[in-house]
Amino acid sequence: MSLKPTHAMVLAAGLGLRMRPLTDHLPKPLIKVSGKALIDYGMDKLQAAGINNVVVNMHHRAEKIVAWSEDKTNPAITLSDERNELLDTGGGVAKALPHLGQQPFFVLNSDSFWIDEGVPALSLLCAAWNDTTMDCLLLLCPIEKTVGYDGNGDFDVKEDGRIVRKRGGSSLVYIGCYLMHPRLLEDAPHGKFSMNALWDRSIAGERLHGLAHHGKWLHVGTPGAIGLAEAELATA
Repeated sequence: MSLKPTHAMVLAAGLGLRMRPLTDHLPKPLIKVSGKALIDYGMDKLQAAGINNVVVNMHHRAEKIVAWSEDKTNPAITLSDERNELLDTGGGVAKALPHLGQQPFFVLNSDSFWIDEGVPALSLLCAAWNDTTMDCLLLLCPIEKTVGYDGNGDFDVKEDGRIVRKRGGSSLVYIGCYLMHPRLLEDAPHGKFSMNALWDRSIAGERLHGLAHHGKWLHVGTPGAIGLAEAELATA
């Protein structure tokens, strides 16, 4: 029987500097693509996956995240306030951990999203989870299936699913979604830190795994990428 998570965290506290001037008065997760806020693409996938409780962190223009959350009931939302200190990807999850339960949970970025092709990606992550060998399972994507992305990839995947940092060639791109066990945060740094620090530790222990996504990933990092994403959605 595959894993059935009930909790998730959505990272929504970033400054969105590359998205200026749109983020001068609006947090990046609330920027609309095809009439829908970026964060809602991920929230819809979490709802479809049966997630009951979602923690959303906030920092930049936090009052607008508060207003957005007020009419959200399914899943239920808990806000994690980082207005006094922006904690980065790792510190943000660590602060929210008391609200995320004792079992594996999803973590999603709120400023990009993917298009499923066939079985939903979140279901595939659950089916691939192995609690004996994994502390974290990342959703990855071939570069040729990305839209709005101009990088060179992040990870290489071994035959057994374990991943290592990019060594060259056409590596896979991390696309802002993973399934993790709370034990990944054992002995984590205090305060602000990047999740990359824990991933590197997990790579060293051969407990970081990756799963290739079958559909497209839409990276909406700049104002110009909005049109690219909308064009892709129009043909999906």
